[in-house]
Amino acid sequence: MKRGWRPWPRQLWLQRLFVGVVLSGVGCFAWGFFWEPRQLVERDYEFRLPHWSRDCDGLRIDVVADLHTGSPHNGLDRLDRIVERLVASDAQAVLMAGDYVILSVLGGTYVSAEQMAPHLRPLTRRKPVYAVLGNHDWWKDGVRVRAALESAGVIVLEDQAQAVQLGACRVWMVGIGDKWETAHDIDRAFAGVADDAPVLALTHNPDLFPDVPPRASLTVAGHTHGGQVRLPWLGTPVLPADQRYAGGYLIEDGKSLFVSTGIGTSILPVRFGVPPEISRLTLRAVVPGRERHAPD
Repeated sequence: MKRGWRPWPRQLWLQRLFVGVVLSGVGCFAWGFFWEPRQLVERDYEFRLPHWSRDCDGLRIDVVADLHTGSPHNGLDRLDRIVERLVASDAQAVLMAGDYVILSVLGGTYVSAEQMAPHLRPLTRRKPVYAVLGNHDWWKDGVRVRAALESAGVIVLEDQAQAVQLGACRVWMVGIGDKWETAHDIDRAFAGVADDAPVLALTHNPDLFPDVPPRASLTVAGHTHGGQVRLPWLGTPVLPADQRYAGGYLIEDGKSLFVSTGIGTSILPVRFGVPPEISRLTLRAVVPGRERHAPD
């Protein structure tokens, strides 16, 4: 007698394998869509930089990017918790690398810049906060987003430079406009640098990095979200930038870049292997005979 097709395997090992695969899939889905996007890690980095003065040795800077307030698990209450951590940090300044609002994300709720910016005031009252705008900010009216941030005390630099005194450290903050959505002008941004103090360059999209002059001790960017998904052996399947600039620290052609993997999400509300991160940078001068390095 001919038996019909059965969807359930007869062999016990195949049954166990099938159940294991299904449970693993459910677990990965729950982790990526519900657990990891709710997390917030604070990660320490220490870099030895060229053109970095002894007066600035040990300067601590916090970096956040891609807040995307309104993305799932990432409302104004979450922004308040981020601000609390930044206020409590011993960093002397905060850099924000763009994308404070969202164009769209599955399951998200749009939060305007006027709604989110006042939640930054407890931070700007305690320490200077420097920012550039990202592509999502320009899609939602960059002039309006900038005005909202500035009303809360954030210093927005778009193709501009500003000399900053942080304790004994004199440093230039140079903001470069977004690669995609503005007529960014790197020469104009650096034209304001008037002396030999070290330079921190801030931009949204790291694809601008090859064009940043060596005068910058460190370029800080965001935009990538670290790909939002980082898989074993496969890396980041989807990345809105050059794969070299997925996230973290990179030395290329003698220049230094740090890419924040960000806080929120875009398009799909998933993070897997790339938890939301506040990056805490300690910046040191290059010691003769000692190589620059990325953190472990």
